[in-house]
Amino acid sequence: MPPKFDPTAITEVCLRAVGGEVGATSTLAPKIGPLGLSPKKVGDDIAKATGDWKGLRITVKLIIQNRQAKVEVVPSASSMIIKALKEPPRDRKKVKHVKHNGNITFDDILNTARIMRPRSMAKSLGGVCKEILGTAQSVGCTVDGKHPHDVIEEIDSGEQDVPEE
Repeated sequence: MPPKFDPTAITEVCLRAVGGEVGATSTLAPKIGPLGLSPKKVGDDIAKATGDWKGLRITVKLIIQNRQAKVEVVPSASSMIIKALKEPPRDRKKVKHVKHNGNITFDDILNTARIMRPRSMAKSLGGVCKEILGTAQSVGCTVDGKHPHDVIEEIDSGEQDVPEE
């Protein structure tokens, strides 16, 4: 027989969900069923917490204690860039292979870099900015009307200044 479940233990479960949508309970059940939680109820909580990330795939961290799940959104760099593009929410079942060819400002890159700083291995904020610019390049958008790699080269040469914090 398995050991008795400790109600005071804190368990963290990370999973990817589509923002604002109730995911399939069949994918939640094997992860949170053994912890004594209802997958349907947790799915509704995730949909409520990710409402402003509608239509984007986003990582969600569930912190579970005393059979209560607290939902925490952990946004990735690409989802933050796509959100900064302010595109209308799309129906992912109908619209496939979306080209994100918008334009964002360098301030958006800085804001994203400040949020991503704790999860980055870069020494300075400039290094984190370059990581975010690389993500912007792969998403396919421009930064202040320029190609993201050109902005990376400007940071390296010192033309584009990045604050320390």
